[in-house]
Amino acid sequence: MSVELLLAALIGVLAGAGIWLALRARTFDLMLGLTLLSYAVNLFIFAMGRVRIDAAPIVDPRRAPTLANYADPLPQALVLTAIVISFAMTALILVIALRARAETGSDHVDGSEPLARERKE
Repeated sequence: MSVELLLAALIGVLAGAGIWLALRARTFDLMLGLTLLSYAVNLFIFAMGRVRIDAAPIVDPRRAPTLANYADPLPQALVLTAIVISFAMTALILVIALRARAETGSDHVDGSEPLARERKE
């Protein structure tokens, strides 16, 4: 099995699991689904830079700069930026979810579940 096929299968599984979890009605499932989906997108962007083994990350000045002897740094920079942004968004969603859980007593995304305080009365 080639590395490209394995990487494509991994991206597909991560994207499928992320979409399935994001469609659930609980906030933790939504957060986990968005995280898996962001991992799939990051791997996809990284794979667009062509998977190369033993390639230099920058152009070697002693060799002629051709596509065959160095890795493309743009997908690596995009993925690094996306990792930082997804970490910040996950932290923000976690804070909002915890606050909503404290206010409503429920972790449903759509808020259709009755309040926990009303159930006790």
